Amino acid sequence: MHPMIASLRGRLIVSCQAYPGEPMRHPETMAQVALAAERGGAAAIRCQGLADIAAIKGQVEVPVIGLWKEGHEGVYITPTLRHARACVSAGADVVAIDATSRPRPDGLTFAQTVSALNADGVAVMADCGSLDDARQAADAGCAILSTTLAGYTGERPKTEGPDVELLARMVAEFPEFPVVCEGRIHTPEQARAVMEAGAWAAVVGTAITHPTTVTGWFKESVESASSR
Repeated sequence: MHPMIASLRGRLIVSCQAYPGEPMRHPETMAQVALAAERGGAAAIRCQGLADIAAIKGQVEVPVIGLWKEGHEGVYITPTLRHARACVSAGADVVAIDATSRPRPDGLTFAQTVSALNADGVAVMADCGSLDDARQAADAGCAILSTTLAGYTGERPKTEGPDVELLARMVAEFPEFPVVCEGRIHTPEQARAVMEAGAWAAVVGTAITHPTTVTGWFKESVESASSR
């Protein structure tokens, strides 16, 4: 196992991403958010888009997990080998890609994509939506397995919080792999729960780096109490 990945065991990874059209959708802003997260104790930063990867890599000392989202349907998280290699060129230490068996825009299979990246010496984080995804990711030689797409591919229900059941099954079946929990970890208690369930690391994004959503949570609580 690469020392960089080993160093993430028992640690927090912070995802710094802003959606199109949002006020924080700017590489310099995301780099500042990432630096703030690093100072708070983040062991790595996950981010998307070539400009953001480059900007964040220039600000932080911790590893950068890069991805490139294109589109909104089907495979859109680093959908092709070209996207993955571009993330590496932008400075990503690890590249996160969709680990489902859905067809990819360039016609390559998931296994072929991972094989090419491994030949380039690139560490791949497999964003899985099911146990079958994790199985093919392990067979393909991914460096990290993740629950990122659980509840978003139609194979599993979308849980209120993190999909701890899938996490536990992945950890049990692949004890030799770093299994990271990502997706809907919104409280410190949920983060603790996934670590106690065996996660190698926890990825938290929205609850730390997306003030629009967090503000909405508080607004809903305040207004629901006021209306009683």
